[in-house]
Amino acid sequence: MLLAALAAAACSGPRQRFLDVATTTSVQNSGLLEMLLPHFTGATVRVHAAGSGRSLEMMADGIVDVVITHAPQTEARLLTAHPGWVYRKVAHNRFVIVGPSDDPARVGEASGAIDAFRRIASAPVTFVSRGDASGTHEREQVLWQEAGVTPGDTRLIVSGRGMALTLRHAQERRAYTLADEATYWQLERQLDLVILSAGDPRLINTYAVVHPPGNPLAEAFTQWLTRGDGRARIATYQIEGRPAFAIWPPGCADDRPELLPCV
Repeated sequence: MLLAALAAAACSGPRQRFLDVATTTSVQNSGLLEMLLPHFTGATVRVHAAGSGRSLEMMADGIVDVVITHAPQTEARLLTAHPGWVYRKVAHNRFVIVGPSDDPARVGEASGAIDAFRRIASAPVTFVSRGDASGTHEREQVLWQEAGVTPGDTRLIVSGRGMALTLRHAQERRAYTLADEATYWQLERQLDLVILSAGDPRLINTYAVVHPPGNPLAEAFTQWLTRGDGRARIATYQIEGRPAFAIWPPGCADDRPELLPCV
């Protein structure tokens, strides 16, 4: 009778609910989730940090429930394959081009991101690529394509690592790289790299939350991030006194990968 009572009590007690979220290493390295997730009370969130492409594949394979991503081209491709997925833009910040302070490629004098990439390609310098199908790698490939040139094979190093390790790899090689500004700010005091090009509209970096239909916990988490208290907390998050992310502007369409924040 005692065993039966204990079993009944266990069955009637509160269930531990888990939500598996895959997110970009940029979001993870920025420190945002460490601040944000303790305030979500709907479930215990288990974070899986990977590049955007791998994160979306994990959701397609049923490994995770929600993805936070910043790779619009990859998002569009996966949404075409999974038209039922729910998609919402949640925030944005910027990519920045960083490199050694003496700037041998004179990137700091570039008129914009494309000019900066052309200067890197034509100078005897090294560029470290994420090379991991992440959102940052996707944007890098777009910029090289628009620039119409890439560094020679010996000067284009594939890191294959997350954003923080790629930045450290670039520092070790006195190289240039593309980074999201939040991760760079988080590591700035540990790096000799400086921001040399920023502000080009091509460097706008948008983040979205995506989940399959029919998962109430995933829907609640998405609503919390895009419409509720999570959204407000994203807006307050700062690194060294600087806002790390801007929330998606109210009234802006937010349901397609190609969208940019409206004015």
